[in-house]
Amino acid sequence: MSKKTSLQDLIVQFLEHAEITKNQSHKTLENYRHYLKRFADWIGDTDVSKISLEHVQNFRLFLNRLSDEKGDQLLSIKTQNYHVIALRAFLKYLIKNDVESLSPEKIDLSKIPERTVEYLSREELERFFSAINTGDLRGRRDMAIMETLYSTGLRVSELTSLNRGQVDLDRKEFMVRGKGKKPRIVFLSERAAGAIGNYLKLRDDNFDPLFLNYRHSKKGDDITLGEKRRLSTVMIQYLVRHYAKKAGIIKNVTPHKIRHSFATELLINGADIRSVQEMLGHASITTTQIYTHLTNKRLKEVHEKFHK
Repeated sequence: MSKKTSLQDLIVQFLEHAEITKNQSHKTLENYRHYLKRFADWIGDTDVSKISLEHVQNFRLFLNRLSDEKGDQLLSIKTQNYHVIALRAFLKYLIKNDVESLSPEKIDLSKIPERTVEYLSREELERFFSAINTGDLRGRRDMAIMETLYSTGLRVSELTSLNRGQVDLDRKEFMVRGKGKKPRIVFLSERAAGAIGNYLKLRDDNFDPLFLNYRHSKKGDDITLGEKRRLSTVMIQYLVRHYAKKAGIIKNVTPHKIRHSFATELLINGADIRSVQEMLGHASITTTQIYTHLTNKRLKEVHEKFHK
């Protein structure tokens, strides 16, 4: 690889490497492309060997000061860090391929405030489920969606990708591929398995998707139509908001908030953090630890024992 290759060309080579060799997801590639393009546009026609810590520092100042016409800051610290993560991955690739460049280890991420999570209480969850009328096919579908979200802690994208053939209602478990295409086993509660079964009993089609959108017309061949009828993430987000509002829940309820509720309930009832990490499909235990300050059962027991 020539050291005189342009920055733009090196970025293209890095993205091809991420796609083919590392088999990274389309979303990751899309993000890398976006963040690195912003860096390339900012730094201009600069030899990659000349990129310095000072350049990186000035780029981060540029990101931090990005604002709209009202003067409001556009990028959160978290999003700014995503730019830096993409840049570090790019620089790591260059060094591995003997291209003279700045060491990524010299670049630190900005410290961000510790994350907090909001979740639904048991009483709110029951109100939420009670708001669903299961008297027709759509109602049964919606109940199956909500029970599956809460029973498994699936990400909404993982839920929408489910096909009927992969869900074992007898064993009450199935495999999904989450972030980074990493496989994991998820488990269905009796309620969730029953809700899915009740929904499928009313289905009179042979389409693969587990959850269908019933607003689409019935034109086209079965295979194409089946994929067109797959319920979208946007529609599931809408349904969650709809039933939360119907249940009188003031919180901004999202599919991810139901995922938070799944994890919180497990930890409150004594599940260990490593098991919850596996069930959520978190690559790092650090990600799962955002829940522990809300649900530390041991600290609660100590408080109850010693606080008189």
